[in-house]
Amino acid sequence: MKAENVNIHDLLPHRDPFLFVENMLSVNSEEIIGTKTFNEKDQWLKGSFPDAGIVPGMILVESMAQCGGAGIKLLGLAEGFFALTTIEHVRFFAPAEFDRKIKYIIQNLRISRGIIKQSGVAYMDELKLFEAAWMSVKAV
Repeated sequence: MKAENVNIHDLLPHRDPFLFVENMLSVNSEEIIGTKTFNEKDQWLKGSFPDAGIVPGMILVESMAQCGGAGIKLLGLAEGFFALTTIEHVRFFAPAEFDRKIKYIIQNLRISRGIIKQSGVAYMDELKLFEAAWMSVKAV
C-alpha cells in the first residue's frame, strides 16, 4: 500500500526532538519503506561529532526502528506500545550526512501480538549506509 499523507504522530508516541521518521513511502506485510532527512532542526545531534557533520549511528538505528514501528501501526498489525529491546547485527558502511535524505527498507521477520522482529538497510541516494536487525516487545 502506498502510504501518502500519513501523519506520523498518529502512529508513534515519539515527539520532537526524538521523532526520527518523516515519510512512509510504502508498507505491506513483508516490507516497509520510509525516509528521514536530518536537517537544521536536528542540529543538536551534531554535538556527537561537531567537526564531522554526520548523524550519530545509534540515532540512525533508532530512526530505522521507528520507521518499522510506524509501518506496523499503519498496517494495523499490532496494538499498544512496543519498546525496542534488542539490536542485532548492526554494520555501518558509510556515514550519514545532514540535509541528505535517508531511505529505510525494512523487512518484517516476525509479527505477533507481543513481539515485532524486523531487519533493514538504510541508503543515502544509492549509497548503503548501514544494516541492522532488532526486536521490540509489547510494553503496555
